[in-house]
Amino acid sequence: MIIYTVKKGDSLYSIGKSYGVTVSELISVNGPSVRDSLIVGQAVIIPQNRVRSENYFLNGYAYQNIKKENLENAVKTLNFVTPFTNGIDANGNLILHTQNFDPLNANMLFMITSLSEDGNFSSERAALVLTNENVRKNVISQVGEILQNEKYFGVDVDFEYIPENLGNAYINFISELKAEISPKPVFVSLAPKTSSVQRGLLYEAHNYSGLGAVADYLLIMTYEWGYTYGPAMAIAPIDKVREVLEYAVSEIDSSKILMGIPNYAYDWTLPFTKGTAARSMSNESAISLAKQVGAEIMFDEISKTPYFNYFDKNASRHEVWFEDARSYQSKFMLLKELSLKGISVWNIMNYYKPLYTTINYEL
Repeated sequence: MIIYTVKKGDSLYSIGKSYGVTVSELISVNGPSVRDSLIVGQAVIIPQNRVRSENYFLNGYAYQNIKKENLENAVKTLNFVTPFTNGIDANGNLILHTQNFDPLNANMLFMITSLSEDGNFSSERAALVLTNENVRKNVISQVGEILQNEKYFGVDVDFEYIPENLGNAYINFISELKAEISPKPVFVSLAPKTSSVQRGLLYEAHNYSGLGAVADYLLIMTYEWGYTYGPAMAIAPIDKVREVLEYAVSEIDSSKILMGIPNYAYDWTLPFTKGTAARSMSNESAISLAKQVGAEIMFDEISKTPYFNYFDKNASRHEVWFEDARSYQSKFMLLKELSLKGISVWNIMNYYKPLYTTINYEL
């Protein structure tokens, strides 16, 4: 795939003329971010002929209130949609939020998580399912009944903050769930680990080797290095993503693994102060902001991620990290290098044309 980086004095017309394509063709593959004006440092995809492979799993998460046009555009490229999400109540019954989700004829994964009524991941709810045999059987039975609906391709299990001593119980739960819903597959979402002895409540019970042996597919959440309450940095730096996935393929059959892909940006106020929050925005909004403030887009070669700086009306300095065709291309090159099964996009609430164009050209 050809990606051109905008230089001073460039226009869509001049870029198109250099590559023998029209302005309308450039807009069709890049979306609205190139329509009105260009910014120095901006990535512009050059249209090419490409026949996409049908071998990859391409999943995207969405909330119930996704705009219909964003969902329609996403499923033109993705072959799975996972509505987020369903939890577990204090009595061990499923809290269903996604039953009325319209997948628009896309394959759909039913998602079950350890979220409680307040919408937060709960160690207690995870422990309730994993330690109480009656609750566990009840949850598995409920999921099995729901999975009889033909609109569901399979189930995605995302239990987070599991106490370390329940790692084996989690493996057994996935094994029992798989037996219940077979032949439909079980996907398991995993925290981004780099070793089997990695400390922390998010990581310890996610046993890559054990879960990889019993689950059909594993979705690894390779994003959020740059996060809402952390310092400014790339959300999914390729060097960190590589470290996680190289460990993953040492423990799990690579043909079972889906790489997590972020579809959002963060705007941090500098200097970073612990306890302050970055502003979340779409990638498209990040580019629009750069145009508005007259910022030049930079590209960090280590993380393979674009960013820019600007000053707001109060003279506070900001740093924005987002994703573009270059950062996605680097991730998809790693996916192919490691022979992974596909990608899982968090999330598809905002439509960003370069993401889908890059998928179509690279995968």
